[in-house]
This record gives sequence, structure tokens and C-alpha cells, in this order.
Amino acid sequence: MQIKTILPVVLAAAVSAQNSTGMMNLTSLISSNSNLTGLATLLKTYPNAVGGLANATNVTLFAPSNQALQAVESVLGSANGNTNGLVAALLSYHTLEGIYYASNISSTPQFPHTMLNNTMYSNVTGGQVVECRLEGSTAEIISGLKSIANVTQANLNFTGGVVHVIDSVLQIPGNFSSVAQNANLTALLGAVNATNLTSTLDGASDITIFAPSNDAFQNIASALGNITATQAAAVLEYHVINGTIAYSSSLANTTIKTLGGANLTITIENGTVFVNSARVVNPDILMAGGVMHIIDSVLNPNNNATANATESGAATAYSGASSGTAVPFTSGVPTPTTTIVDLVTSTSQVAISYTSVIAAGGSAASTAGAGGKSSSSSAGAAMQTGAMGAAALFGGAAFFANV
Repeated sequence: MQIKTILPVVLAAAVSAQNSTGMMNLTSLISSNSNLTGLATLLKTYPNAVGGLANATNVTLFAPSNQALQAVESVLGSANGNTNGLVAALLSYHTLEGIYYASNISSTPQFPHTMLNNTMYSNVTGGQVVECRLEGSTAEIISGLKSIANVTQANLNFTGGVVHVIDSVLQIPGNFSSVAQNANLTALLGAVNATNLTSTLDGASDITIFAPSNDAFQNIASALGNITATQAAAVLEYHVINGTIAYSSSLANTTIKTLGGANLTITIENGTVFVNSARVVNPDILMAGGVMHIIDSVLNPNNNATANATESGAATAYSGASSGTAVPFTSGVPTPTTTIVDLVTSTSQVAISYTSVIAAGGSAASTAGAGGKSSSSSAGAAMQTGAMGAAALFGGAAFFANV
């Protein structure tokens, strides 16, 4: 199953009323806006990448401003002959299926689908998502590596939908390996590499990973010293939900089956989300195949103890384990050289219990804002080079501090 949250939608009657005579089409709207001349030039330069965007209907476009697009020139100049494919992917990722106005965005994180269905970049059924939320009075659009784009000009209507101008280019989420590396989850990445699960997770579709921080691994170093590859694989599979994308605002008190077959217990206590006894400390890191939530302790498939919100520190599911002087599994795994502000969603936003449950590959309730288009995910892995090539060079690339 797949847990998803969809933005509130605009009534069809309202949309019909706004599609009045004299409203510009998308191309005309972009060309007439002095803050979007860079985007207008991009569309003219790569007409093969634009596809049917100019004639699209019932869509929302997050349009990067001129300043936001300045950094793209170097990216496109080094695209190695695949410029059209990269531009097409970027445009798709900036386009939502459905019409969403700024007033639909609230302080609760919401995750609408984009038109990015190309399996070279995304293995999310129905299209990769962005996170939308209101921070104070500013609408934020959060994409790969938790990069934030602010809406600077909202609700520009055109015949096929609405445009919002944003101040930075959205970053297409990378595959598991690239996200784990950039999030400084080097212990998790090293453990996955050591158990030959890398290609499985990089190529997976519709998954949720509860990712222990480096500190979490180091805190139980003694329990990991003599662990076999088979045992380590079983532990790692206990951190993966297969066929379900559980974004933070969809998490509720429930049990759910893991990749290894055992159940995890999700609990919300006093505004904190727990996975068994581990706290979610950094939610909603988008990946090509789903979403990752960083947790403060390593889960144990043989110990399903649940939440204790009164504990001040990280709980351990490994009785008698002690910490070590080094972080396990990190030998040979490069350490990120850049870190940025850790974006931890506030507990009031994380602990909203939505219960919209949709089977992977299934369809949601029919709404004007949902768009209705769905596609099956390919077994092929979303490529690190394609997804991350754009992200790494857009300026302000977001890397995570170790939590």
C-alpha cells in the first residue's frame, strides 16, 4: 500500500470561472513576465524538451525566476549530450498535475505529485513529489536534498492552470546511495554496501526507509562487531517498508510490514513520531524511489519494544550494547565535505494523523487537484547521475548535518 497526502483542491466550478475569455496561455504568460525571461529563453532553446507543456491543462507550474535559473547555464553546458532529457525532467518536476493555489498550502507538510514519471529519474508511482508547506506567511516548496524554494509571486492564472514564481530551481531527488551519502548517513550506506543491498535499494520503487543516524550505529558498536552479513541484511531489511511511501503527514498509530516480513509499530506520543522505540528526528528526505526518515537508534527485528516518550536520550533496542570510538561500517565510505542547516520538521507538523491509504499502483479518490494520472514504476533504478547532476550544481545544494 502507499500512504499519500494530497493538497486541498480547487472546485471545478472555480477553475471554470477563472478560465475566462482573454486569459493568456502558458507561453504568453511566461513571455510577458519580466521575472521569467530566463524561463522563456529556456523553453525556446530546448523545444524538444518542452513537449506538451505549452498546451497542458489542469496543471500547476513552479516557475524559477531569472535569478534562480542563472546557475542552470553551467549545468546544461555539462549535460554531455543529454540536455533535452535533463531539461524535460526538470520541467516535469516543476509541474504538478492539478491546480493548486497558494491558499491551499498550510503549515502541515503536503506532498503533491509532479509530472516526473521518467524512470531514469523517479520510481515513485504517480510521479515524484515535492513537499509544500507554509513557513510563517511564506509558501515553501521543498525538493531533493531538502532544498527550499520560496514562492515569491503566486497565483498567475493561465488557460491551463496556474503559475507560481519561485526563487530557486527544484532539485530532483537522487537514488538511495546518493541521498544517504549527502545526508552523511555513511554508516547506513556502508552497511548496505557490505550486505549487497545497494542495487536493491537504488532500484526500488515506492519505499520508505527509516534511516539510523551515524550516532545511532555508533551507540551500539559492540553489538555490531561480530555480526554476519546475513544478520546485518536482516537488520537493514527491518528498516525498509516496501510498496509504501509514508510521508510524515501520513504517519499514524499503526503497524506495518517491513521488507524482511516482520512488523514495525508507528506511534505518535506527545507530538513525537516513534518507529518502535526509535524517534524520527529528521523526516521527509525525498528519494528517487520514495522517502527516507532519519531515526535516532537502530531498529532490532528481534526486539519490537515501542515508544517511551519520557526517555530523554535515544533508546536502544540492543540490550547490553555499548558505544564505540568509531562509527561502524564507514571504512571506505567517503565523508561529505559540506553540511548545511538540519531541517527538522516541527512536531506539530509531523504528528498530524492522516489516514489516506492507497495501494502502490492504485488510484486515489478522484479530485480536481489530484490530476488523476498514474504510471507504473519500472524495475530499473533511477540514475544517480541524472538526478544528482542537476541538483549538485544549482547553487545552494542542501546537504544534511549528521543527526
